[in-house]
Amino acid sequence: MATEETVQLGEEHAPKQASIDAFDSVLTSLKEELRKLRHDHDKHEPEYFRAVKDVSDSDLVSFSSSDLESVRVANSAYGLHLFGKVKIPTLDNAYIHVRIFGSAKDGTDGSSADEREYKLHSIHTEEVVKDDGDHVYRAIFGKNDSLEWFDT
Repeated sequence: MATEETVQLGEEHAPKQASIDAFDSVLTSLKEELRKLRHDHDKHEPEYFRAVKDVSDSDLVSFSSSDLESVRVANSAYGLHLFGKVKIPTLDNAYIHVRIFGSAKDGTDGSSADEREYKLHSIHTEEVVKDDGDHVYRAIFGKNDSLEWFDT
């Protein structure tokens, strides 16, 4: 299994065409999963999506590949790990962080973009435990929040 300790994640940069194509290939599933994630968290811990509580589902998922502002990429024996920072267009400082996994298509070695298929791995949700034991939850990040390795 690829982890932050076993895979070298590249520097954050503007997306190149291959990253945009990978993002476009998972766009429908990303939007469906984001809606589902929001509704699931609103039942149990609404703080995750508090920053967008007044935003409709349709506005929340109104992004496209042109809103993919930056990416970080890592290669492992398993495939390509693409982390992306996506702007929520209806808000000034609201982003989601997504992770996409690219693997070789059957019968190929996956060495070229045409030989890879992509799937949404996860949308980042963060739980931070403060020194006083209080928990802080979020799924919406700001422009200045670093795009780091995440599993959830």
